Amino acid sequence: MNYRFQNLLGAPYRGGNAAVVNNTLLVSPVGNRVSVTDLIKSETITLPCQASTNLRRIAASPDGVFLLTVDENNRCLFINLPRRAVLHRLSFKHPVADVKFSPDGRLIAVAAGKLLQVWRSPGFRKEFFPFELIKTFSDCNDRITSLDWSPSSDYLVVGSKDLTGRLFYLSKGKKKKNSYTKPFLFLGHRDTIVGTFFGVDKKTNDVTNVYTLSRDGAIFTWGCSSNDPEPNHMEEDSSEPDSPGTPEQRQNGEESDGVNLKKRKDSGANDDEPDEDDGLLLHKKKWSLLKKDFFMQAQAKLTACDYHRGLDMVVVGFSNGVFALYQMPDFVCLHLLSISREKITTAVFNDLGNWLTFGCAKLGQLLVWEWKSESYILKQQGHYFDVNCIAYSPDSQLLATGADDNKIKVWTASSGFCFVTFSEHTNAVTALHFMASNHCLLSASLDGTVRAWDLFRYRNFRTFVTPTPKQFVSLAADQSGEVICAGTLDSFEVFVWSMKTGRLLDVLSGHEGPVHGLMFSPNSAILASSSWDKTVRLWDIFAGKGGVEKFDHTHDVLTLAYRPDGKQLACSTLDGQIHFWDPLEGLEMFTIEGRRDIAGGRLMTDRRSAANSSAGKCFTTLSYSADGSYILAGGSSKYICMYDVADQVLLRRFQITHNLSLDGVLDFLNSKNMTETGPLELIDDDDSDTEEGVDKQSQKRLAYDLPGSMPNHGRPIIRTKCLRIAPTGRSWAAATTEGVLIYSMDESFIFDPTDLDIDVTPEAVDAALKEDEPKRALILSLRLNEDTLIKKCIVAVSPVDIPAVASAVPFRYLLRLVQALGDLLEQSPHLEFILRWCQELCKAHGSSIQQNSRNLLPALKSLQKAVTRLHQDLADTCSSNEYMLRYLCSTSNTR
Repeated sequence: MNYRFQNLLGAPYRGGNAAVVNNTLLVSPVGNRVSVTDLIKSETITLPCQASTNLRRIAASPDGVFLLTVDENNRCLFINLPRRAVLHRLSFKHPVADVKFSPDGRLIAVAAGKLLQVWRSPGFRKEFFPFELIKTFSDCNDRITSLDWSPSSDYLVVGSKDLTGRLFYLSKGKKKKNSYTKPFLFLGHRDTIVGTFFGVDKKTNDVTNVYTLSRDGAIFTWGCSSNDPEPNHMEEDSSEPDSPGTPEQRQNGEESDGVNLKKRKDSGANDDEPDEDDGLLLHKKKWSLLKKDFFMQAQAKLTACDYHRGLDMVVVGFSNGVFALYQMPDFVCLHLLSISREKITTAVFNDLGNWLTFGCAKLGQLLVWEWKSESYILKQQGHYFDVNCIAYSPDSQLLATGADDNKIKVWTASSGFCFVTFSEHTNAVTALHFMASNHCLLSASLDGTVRAWDLFRYRNFRTFVTPTPKQFVSLAADQSGEVICAGTLDSFEVFVWSMKTGRLLDVLSGHEGPVHGLMFSPNSAILASSSWDKTVRLWDIFAGKGGVEKFDHTHDVLTLAYRPDGKQLACSTLDGQIHFWDPLEGLEMFTIEGRRDIAGGRLMTDRRSAANSSAGKCFTTLSYSADGSYILAGGSSKYICMYDVADQVLLRRFQITHNLSLDGVLDFLNSKNMTETGPLELIDDDDSDTEEGVDKQSQKRLAYDLPGSMPNHGRPIIRTKCLRIAPTGRSWAAATTEGVLIYSMDESFIFDPTDLDIDVTPEAVDAALKEDEPKRALILSLRLNEDTLIKKCIVAVSPVDIPAVASAVPFRYLLRLVQALGDLLEQSPHLEFILRWCQELCKAHGSSIQQNSRNLLPALKSLQKAVTRLHQDLADTCSSNEYMLRYLCSTSNTR
């Protein structure tokens, strides 16, 4: 049961800034996790590491190896992106508004409140104190909002809420180790500065311009003269004290501490370099305002911007969902389009400048747009409200989600991409069910309809309704797909329709409470329904007998689930117990007491501790494993429990999140945060300076609110609304407050050592074959994607080594290998050898092939075609010579 977190679906973006790494990897914060989208392969993954609260800022190093994340508690994680591992942790003392790596990757600039801090970036080596604060500038009079590095990593231009831009210089020489230099001020804006950028000369890569953009839609272009007649009159005395916040380092005995100087010579600036001439320093030059331009977007405010130095272009996003692309310095508008109804909270160029990334936090939109061809590279949007229900397709490759925003989304489980959205429902979607054909999806909603969706043509081909409007909360279909059943919330009835005709066949009455659980027996036509009237009823649909059996409980029954063999029925009750029944004999087999297992987490509004509180100590969703040996259970808690059915013991307990931005994560509340008027978190002291979606992530709106009301004071509560185990048993999904969490037994990350420093050439393949390393030679040839080399390496493997080599091939190279085997079957005379290869590949990678059969389908079909053709040829040959062989055998025996 080694399930590990694999992905997070349902919310590709909720706020903060996005970053593009190596032109093709889009990194965006989702809650307290980081989502990485491959724009070429159309795949998304979520890093397994979690921050303490929702992420506020992320920054990537220039080489794309390191990732820096800062959350709302100002705690920083330093992550190795290729290995998905946290290397270092750090806490800042002030709210961080922006953070950026220097172009050379050695320094990190952090806008912490009013302070501008410059830190030394950690490297790969192990250090006791990896982060070193090099310099602190405290010249800003208000919170810093943006910053940018110069190409040489010597200068920083900073914008703040005091309507001023500042140009800072990082001195490098020994004489200026403790010097203080006044920044140059860029004045004239009438609103908060949103972005500040350096403009460079394309030929010399020297800084020639500075662009400052303010919230009221103004962009100022500043230029400097190359020769300043009086550079030395503004020079500051180096005897001024250090800025506050910078630690004293190596003041006493600096010359004697040679070890530390030698140790840090690589990471910092080179102390042996001569100082620059003061006359050439940017902050000493004479800067002037060249021109003022305005975007003229009426009442809309500028909320996001970015600048590309190579193309000299500026992209801006506004609060009305409009974005604009301008060519600088002439301020020529290239594009002006509306992409959303809400404000754009992030706008980013990739390194080449051909793709623009936009994010809208309120709607959960994440768009990547190519401005030259005016086409979308990526277009993803999450659910606006919490996800209510999920369903796996029979082959476990598709995952459908339904939410309170009236929408149904279908995702590819392996890639994490949503490829279709159905929005015909007019109220919350409460239940989903995949038909056995794998291409039909059923959905039930509170709008009184049950709809059938065609996943080939992406349309609603049938709608099931009742004579009077009802609210459906449960859904089931029999194994043949001929009968559809739905349970209601208001009339306590179960309605039965024909799938072929769409006619209402029967109405099953008898329950005295909402029918929240509905499921057909896997091996018979018996329908089981659970209700809040403390009963579970069995119905024989096809015989027309109505209720067959009734199971009474002492508390309200919340949900039920059939074991895959149909010989056991599990029911969850309000007192936190799971009752297991034998549906054939009508006897209760045993009970699991789960109150203590699921208990945990105290809300801010709770008057009792988590141990003494009775709220949420029950399971609202159950799901059997594929073999029926264990059962997953979840509810209004931060835990998901896995029980062994035979021994009735708790096998494992998953904590779905550690995000302190959600209520119910902590077991014990800090008494320091309690005041006379209640907890500090519940006091409405909304800071008007923090902009939702930009400075912090936007919270999901809670459905079913009365106008003006805020459940739990607007704090989302952690809970699990639905659990489903994939039919293959290799993964399971949970619909939680954070989104749809997917846990899998398959390794989502395979470390391939040949991807590091080996020169992948045909000579290296030949050398590996000569050294009798067929495994390494095959992987190198697969990386080269040379058909002749791949076939050569396949044939070079001895029959004894085939199982070991086949199991060592990474899954990403499986498609090329299957294609090569299909070609070899048609050409090579070594028939048994190639068939042995196919057999061992299926043994080693059978589950992976089944889960990704859609991607491997063309190669598998060509392989099947070759095997079928060979089988027919051999069958004809053998049948024609059968009697001849018998005659020869008989004559040999007589002799």
